[in-house]
Amino acid sequence: MASEIPSEMRTVAMNGSGAPEVMSLAMGPVPRPGVGEVLVKVRAAGVNRPDVIQRMGLYPPPPGASPILGLEVSGIVAAVGEGVAWPPVGAEICALVSGGGYAEYCLAPAPQCLPVPKPLSLVEAGGLPETFFTVWTNVFERGALKSGESFLVHGGTSGIGTTAIQLAHQFGARVLATAGSDEKCAFCKTIGADEAINYRTQDFGAEVKRLTQGKGVALILDMVGGTYLEKNVRCLALEGRLVQIAFLQESRVSFDFMPVMLKRLTLTGSTLRPRSVAEKGAIAEALRRKVWPLLDAGTVRPIIYRTFPLDQVAEAHRLMESSQHIGKILLEIG
Repeated sequence: MASEIPSEMRTVAMNGSGAPEVMSLAMGPVPRPGVGEVLVKVRAAGVNRPDVIQRMGLYPPPPGASPILGLEVSGIVAAVGEGVAWPPVGAEICALVSGGGYAEYCLAPAPQCLPVPKPLSLVEAGGLPETFFTVWTNVFERGALKSGESFLVHGGTSGIGTTAIQLAHQFGARVLATAGSDEKCAFCKTIGADEAINYRTQDFGAEVKRLTQGKGVALILDMVGGTYLEKNVRCLALEGRLVQIAFLQESRVSFDFMPVMLKRLTLTGSTLRPRSVAEKGAIAEALRRKVWPLLDAGTVRPIIYRTFPLDQVAEAHRLMESSQHIGKILLEIG
């Protein structure tokens, strides 16, 4: 199998940083797997908000990561490096990667690979890793969401949001979501949200208070920051937790910290990309045990909005920036 691997591949190159037009197709060398790595012949790559931020020059890849965009892939294992017991050559997998996904071949650490769930196509599986790894570690590990608790997720129709709604619902939480239109709010309810708040026409703080009879929610997952921070603190119940995973607004804010003390709140956050292979591998193992059975059963699924061929990567990024989509945007390769 390894002898069939070409020396060059199509990939997305960037001419500096800036608008989507800085990206174009180019030819580059096919990487070779090192110890503990597999080479994936990519079938699909997810387009994620961090890709847009990296393209703009605001999110450099961590040391040692590929400079090529793309944080998740699905495909077929074309070759394996030393020390890899699973997955074998020929296996259909999806994988979380630190970069390199926008290409015909991509390296992935073996511990960060997972099998393609039974009901999903190989292309659809490309929409799993980034959001499922992120939601699992932040909502269920760091955020410690439990059955019977109330949970608010902002951006309910984003890739993160659609994943968080489904998983929180499946694990017995009462789910509230915010979204930017009545259509998007209605969609949130079709995938498990008990309540959905149109943040353009409603004050989400007032709505959360009303919907929880003034008690607030146990957990909030937020990727907005800025003006949302103080409102999120007001929305939390006693012993509530706020998990911050991104900042569409400012990361620096000034607010009254007293409610944090009076309500005994926990404010935390994390980033996924710089974490070690061992840490990401532990998340993958938890997903395999706790979440993959739900995907195999078809009770949870990635919400795929649209796929683009690799040569339309700029159009895919423009759609991501428009926020008109519901769920995941994928690049289909090969």
